[in-house]
Amino acid sequence: MKSMKTFLRLQYALIIFLFLATIQVGAQEKNNFELSKNLEIYADLLRQLNLNYADDIKPGELNTTAINAMLEKLDPYTVYVPESKREDFELMTKGEYGGIGALIQQQGDYVIITEPYEEFPAQKAGLRAGDQIMSIDGESAKGKTTTEVSDKLKGVPGSECILHIKRYGDSLTSKVTIVREKIKIPNIPYSGFVSQGVGYISLSQFNPNSAQDVRNAFSQLATDQPLKGLIIDLRGNGGGLLNEAVDIVNIFVPKNELVVTTKGKTKASIQTHVTRNKEIDGSIPLVIMVDNNSASASEIVAGAIQDLDRGVIIGERTYGKGLVQNIVPLPYNSKVKITVAKYYIPSGRCIQAIDYFQQDGPMAVAKAPDSLISAFKTRKGRTVYDGGGITPDVNVESRIFNQISGDLYSQNYIFRFVNDFVLKHDSIASIDQFQVTDSLFDAFKSFVSLQSFDYKTETESLLSRIESSSTRESYYAAIGDQLGVMKELIKEEKKKDIDKHRSEIEEMIRVEIITRYYYQKGKIKAALQNDPEIRDAIELLENKNQYDSVLNGTYIAKISDTTHLE
Repeated sequence: MKSMKTFLRLQYALIIFLFLATIQVGAQEKNNFELSKNLEIYADLLRQLNLNYADDIKPGELNTTAINAMLEKLDPYTVYVPESKREDFELMTKGEYGGIGALIQQQGDYVIITEPYEEFPAQKAGLRAGDQIMSIDGESAKGKTTTEVSDKLKGVPGSECILHIKRYGDSLTSKVTIVREKIKIPNIPYSGFVSQGVGYISLSQFNPNSAQDVRNAFSQLATDQPLKGLIIDLRGNGGGLLNEAVDIVNIFVPKNELVVTTKGKTKASIQTHVTRNKEIDGSIPLVIMVDNNSASASEIVAGAIQDLDRGVIIGERTYGKGLVQNIVPLPYNSKVKITVAKYYIPSGRCIQAIDYFQQDGPMAVAKAPDSLISAFKTRKGRTVYDGGGITPDVNVESRIFNQISGDLYSQNYIFRFVNDFVLKHDSIASIDQFQVTDSLFDAFKSFVSLQSFDYKTETESLLSRIESSSTRESYYAAIGDQLGVMKELIKEEKKKDIDKHRSEIEEMIRVEIITRYYYQKGKIKAALQNDPEIRDAIELLENKNQYDSVLNGTYIAKISDTTHLE
């Protein structure tokens, strides 16, 4: 009797299995039919347009437009890469391209050089920040966008690029011949010491060899002086290769530790990634710096270090990109980058902030509601959450500059003033010694006063809205005089702003000048010297009790309006 019941249970299970399998096969066949049908419609539509449309069409452009429109219905990370964008794709995935090695920016009718990279073709050919690109290979650059000029400057390594440039302060143009090279953007633009015994590594991307570069930088720091702590700066790092993130975590955690799991629709997308080697240093106090532009692979590193209680995360809540993409080759040297999975860090949480896959409509988009955010535990039992990036152990708000400082920078007054400075000074003091003197700051104020510089404060914007609404509501006759008095008072107060906010304007001038003489490494080192978030990281690493209390969960990290730890 018992064997008969067992047989019946097995029979029912087999029937259910076959029924579900039939449904699945049927659904797959229906999808295959829909795919074939729509491919046939699309191909015939393109043929009919080519044959019958009143004007000539460009099938390639139409096809790219159609593909991009289709992919817009999905998540923003699934993108088509035509052959014409191969150079941009190489830069995005490998951090390299064929070109001259310089940052450019549109100012007025022309694009100018804003920062040549040290030891790359632009710098070796003598190009400087402020140089205006008048023509490229005989074609005028007037009216060209930054993207158009960038495309012209890129090319096969070894090929020549002939520029006519107008140097800042010069009315004549000069011809410059540059031989393009393979430009490899460094994974680590700067590493060094920010305090006695506190090492610092800035990691800008997770491209091939990132982990090896971090190992090398870490080893060099340890050789230069005894280390009592290390800061890895992932602020602004938008991610990259998953395996590089795993290998960077492996530098600080032992072999066979789970770092990340990916889960998608296909078997190939379900993978577990563990550390494969013995750690280099499993005990050095470690701080990972993040901000709201730290994404993807940056969040894997920060999340794994946090979940394993291996280090302290300082900064702002991260971006919240918990999706994985694979690159699939297509015909004619084109490619598609497809989102294939979500990833989960050691505690089991997915930190994706936006749900692109909910079923309320075709690929509807929404942030994860608070009701769906779940709590997880780190190895030592600290509570962490999913659904919206990595929340730092110690929250530190990014530095916000005053309106006048931001406008002086964004409207290029600081940039142009430094152009003048460079024309008069062949060299400056060392990065550690160079300062903006009183006379230099006075010169800057005189430079600005001769220009038509203006900016609108938040108070002025508010007053304009009051003026408009009071007119609309018929109050202006009663309060117009008072509003006029307030506007004049604000105008007078604004004259004091440049001195009131001298310290942050000075800092911008100092960093810009140092960049001209010491390039990107100098720029980063100079900026670090007055970085309040870095100061907080140093304070934490130099206070063992406080560092340990964060990892033990006894320190209450708070979101405060001050940038310093207490």
